[in-house]
Amino acid sequence: MTSSTFPNISISTERLVLRPLDADDVPTLAEMMNDEQVAAWTDVPQPFTEQAARTWVTEYAPAERAAGRGLDLVVTEFLTQRLVGIIQLTKTNWHVRSTELSYIVAPWARGEGYASEAAMATAQWLFGDQKLERVELRTAADNTASQQVAQKIGCISEGVLRNACIAHVRGGDGVWTDVRTDFIVWSLLPEDLEGSAEQLADTGQFTAFTDWS
Repeated sequence: MTSSTFPNISISTERLVLRPLDADDVPTLAEMMNDEQVAAWTDVPQPFTEQAARTWVTEYAPAERAAGRGLDLVVTEFLTQRLVGIIQLTKTNWHVRSTELSYIVAPWARGEGYASEAAMATAQWLFGDQKLERVELRTAADNTASQQVAQKIGCISEGVLRNACIAHVRGGDGVWTDVRTDFIVWSLLPEDLEGSAEQLADTGQFTAFTDWS
């Protein structure tokens, strides 16, 4: 019988460890989710409190995994153990063998190639260990940083979901306002990964070594 929930695992790359959320992550998670870029491009409530982070760690993430819908992993630096981001799998369909992947990188860790390294390692694990056949990503039309990650790991752009995304803009008064925009839909299939892993290795941003336990 094929599995219909993700295991509780850790995934290692050369520079990163992706692991389940832990109560000790609460303060750093709250700090990361209060960042301007995170507020602009995601639907997390602002301000994002430590209580909200605690609920995420203790209730939301375990419930999503138990129900087979998804998996939340914090991304940490291998050497410093510092939390540098999060990888989230949602809307998993075990019959179709597909899931939707999203990533957030903390403001103190941007520009290091961590999002593509973590997303690539997760995709390799999903296709190899979990036998998934499709990973989908959705990026807001103006979120170029997120789109670059999708391209870097070898995703194919499939089209536009018009008016399907709500982004946020902060006015001079500090109040966030909802703005409607489009989603670009990307997909990654097992055969798409082969070329992109080599390409990332050439740029020094990824070593094709993944270890999960």
